[in-house]
Amino acid sequence: MRVLGIESSCDETAAAVYDRSAGLLSNVVSSQVAVHGVYGGVVPELASREHLKSVVPVVERALSDASTGRDAIDGIAVTAGPGLVGSLLVGICFAKSLAFAWGKPLYGADHLEAHVYAVFLENDVPFPYIALLVSGGHTSLFRVVGWGEMKFLGGTLDDAAGEAFDKAAKMMGLGYPGGVAIDRIGREGDRARFHFPRAWLSRESADFSFSGLKTALRTFLASPEGKAARPEDVAASFQEAVAEVLVGKALSAVERERVPRLVLAGGVSANSRLRDLALQRGAAAGIGTFLPSKALCTDNAAMVALLGERRMSAGSFSGPDLNAYAASRFTR
Repeated sequence: MRVLGIESSCDETAAAVYDRSAGLLSNVVSSQVAVHGVYGGVVPELASREHLKSVVPVVERALSDASTGRDAIDGIAVTAGPGLVGSLLVGICFAKSLAFAWGKPLYGADHLEAHVYAVFLENDVPFPYIALLVSGGHTSLFRVVGWGEMKFLGGTLDDAAGEAFDKAAKMMGLGYPGGVAIDRIGREGDRARFHFPRAWLSRESADFSFSGLKTALRTFLASPEGKAARPEDVAASFQEAVAEVLVGKALSAVERERVPRLVLAGGVSANSRLRDLALQRGAAAGIGTFLPSKALCTDNAAMVALLGERRMSAGSFSGPDLNAYAASRFTR
């Protein structure tokens, strides 16, 4: 089966073509960083308008790059949520129209689920595994036992890790996107120079909390020591606090669930320190640690096309009443 995937959950318009036999044939992403950068974050109404401008050329390029026409497409998958509803509706309405015009089946993919399985575009990971999903809007742990079989273990009680990075960068005047800026200058800093708090909650908890860390940074930056500190050292130390909690809790979940495999997913899993720490500590604990390439960590349509192909091949389809949803459906 060959599937066209469409992603528009936030501020990237993306399209991809995935074939069960040939693999990923194309993966096109149109970023809106330049549009939202002047505001220091994503402006939902502007994001929706940019999706309207980009969705047709992005899909056309994905089909062209894959040397694929409508007759070779067996189905269309589109992100239905969670995300910004206005942005999601652009992708959904276009996908539904295309499916109707081409006479193709449609599948509404869950954005978080797609991230969790994106690793299969490059690695054949045995089930079950623990997935650490870290992004601007979500920080969650899952036990994944098969396609479409995910158990929510825990999540953030306040800020997501990506949100904490973005807010930290804004406090430090590093610009947008904040996570990328923190990662970039943090490589030149001393991550042991300053100690920021780690919110472990408890050893048994699979939940996360980063609001206290954010407050600690704000207090530090206002202090004489903070005002005199090198931004590189502050960024590296803050990044270390986030990465240690993420990796520590993920490995604790691996131990509790007795599953010797860990998969990182989501935009924040492109963070260089998080990747290094996960590989180092995973290896030391005898855990198989799988990291998608950075292009497959951030929002993309390749993961949507892959998930759509697997679910449609199993007989799962969406009807014309497919609609967008803003909040995650994965809860306790």
